[in-house]
Amino acid sequence: MKYSLFSRAAFFGVAAVLAGSISELRAEDTSSLITQGKYVAEASDCSACHTVTGRGDFAGGMEFKLPIGSIYSSNITPDPTHGIGAYSEAEFSRAVREGVRRDGASLYPAMPFPSYARMSDGDIHALYVYLMKGVQPVAQATPHNGIPWPLSIRLPMTIWRAVFSPSVVAAQKDVNRSLPNDGIGRGAYLVEGPGHCGACHSPRGLALQEKSLSNSSGSLFLSGGAAIDGFVPTSLRQDQRTGLAGWSEDDIVQFLATGRNQRGEAFGGMTDAIFHGTQHLTDADLHAMAQYLLSLRPNQSTLSAWHYDPSTATALQAGDASAQGAKVYVDHCAACHRSDGRGYAPAFPPLAGNPVLMSDDPASLVHIVQSGAVLPGMARAPSALAMPAYGSTISTQQIADVVTFIRKAWGNNASPVTRETVENLQKTAPDSVIQKGIIPLN
Repeated sequence: MKYSLFSRAAFFGVAAVLAGSISELRAEDTSSLITQGKYVAEASDCSACHTVTGRGDFAGGMEFKLPIGSIYSSNITPDPTHGIGAYSEAEFSRAVREGVRRDGASLYPAMPFPSYARMSDGDIHALYVYLMKGVQPVAQATPHNGIPWPLSIRLPMTIWRAVFSPSVVAAQKDVNRSLPNDGIGRGAYLVEGPGHCGACHSPRGLALQEKSLSNSSGSLFLSGGAAIDGFVPTSLRQDQRTGLAGWSEDDIVQFLATGRNQRGEAFGGMTDAIFHGTQHLTDADLHAMAQYLLSLRPNQSTLSAWHYDPSTATALQAGDASAQGAKVYVDHCAACHRSDGRGYAPAFPPLAGNPVLMSDDPASLVHIVQSGAVLPGMARAPSALAMPAYGSTISTQQIADVVTFIRKAWGNNASPVTRETVENLQKTAPDSVIQKGIIPLN
């Protein structure tokens, strides 16, 4: 699960927050709370990790492959045996915001509790009511984690939490730091808290901790993350070439609402984050998130702005495909992405000036060429789009050549990619999402 995400803070009294029993909430408008809690669940991207086809909504079971073995997302339906039906609200809040289960064991940080620590009491309360009253219980056990002993011992996670995860008090204090009382403040809460965007888009340290959990702690926050399932999350800061420099507020809103805009399309885990999460948010909240992202100063301030170079288009349009990888591009890519690299956005994204292509790490581009990608239809963009997989039709040398061509054409200036790099990346290549059928096409 990737990517857990992204309301209205309200305090319902110490008794309601701490008592932990839905039966004690009779005086409240349960229907309204369920609606609010569903929205919080969508903003937090709960479904992306806790809903697996064939297991029921929020019944868990999604596998996360770690260097030490596999773990599986929990059943968070109100089933009292296999789910969270026996959790009090205080225990639920502790699990979500502090990473501690009802039995006192630590959760693994695949659950983004360091970000969820920023969530308000009101949102936690609404989410609890929704999961307990608005979700059907599923009596299905979560698969056992595949981590061998002694690595399966969770005691070291207590130390990890103490060192790398903020307390709820500290996180709430940071949330309440001085921010403009406008969309930027709301956007900061959604991005840094329930949206947990930093879980993917911020770099991690040797202990797999996020090096920065909010913009107040430095410009590493949202400056780009390590590869997840073969794809490299880009910078969400105003970094030239590799970030969102040049994107407008409307560009960001359209991307979060539909997974596509005039500058690019979602792929990998970001597709799930939009499909299960951000497409369901209000326009006001999407604009707030965009305003906040546009306020982030660049992390790599020395990068020059990208400028279009027409020489590649001129050569291809004159029939000159002598450059390394140019012939492969003409035969397999130009029909959709055009000889000038501008594509037919938003259906077929531009390659010229695309920040994904100018990353130091070419994994995303290599894997998209090898394995393809599918962007499902969204509520506001019902047509699904697909990029075919070429891993079985062209050689690793041809993949290296065409990726190198794309990364250097039209003013892009990324480093070349070797056949050896492609072969090494094949070891971590995701299965074709079309073949897996994990994303609906309609």
